[in-house]
Amino acid sequence: MSSKVGDLGKKLVEQLKSKEFRNYLMSTHFWGPVANWGIPLAAIADFGKDPKYISGKMTIALCLYSAMFMRFAWKVQPRNMLLFACHFTNEGTQLIQLTRFVNYNYTKKGEEEQK
Repeated sequence: MSSKVGDLGKKLVEQLKSKEFRNYLMSTHFWGPVANWGIPLAAIADFGKDPKYISGKMTIALCLYSAMFMRFAWKVQPRNMLLFACHFTNEGTQLIQLTRFVNYNYTKKGEEEQK
């Protein structure tokens, strides 16, 4: 069992040392998605903040942006799964933020005004 793990570890290290992997790390296929991860991480960090600060227009724009770039990441050759994962995560977080925005501005506010 331990020899299999050792062999797997050696193969992994060899792969990480390969010229192809170094070229990938120096490409826009890697750094573009890494830079884009700031958007969904910021949305996740904002989950605990008051929904009165959420911009509905910007949230909708980010939903559309991520939907378009998910398709792009899927269609581009070779497929950029790191970019796809980033925009998939962002789509989910923005939809949650949009739900919070609608609940705060239309559902909750309307209930308070009726009381």
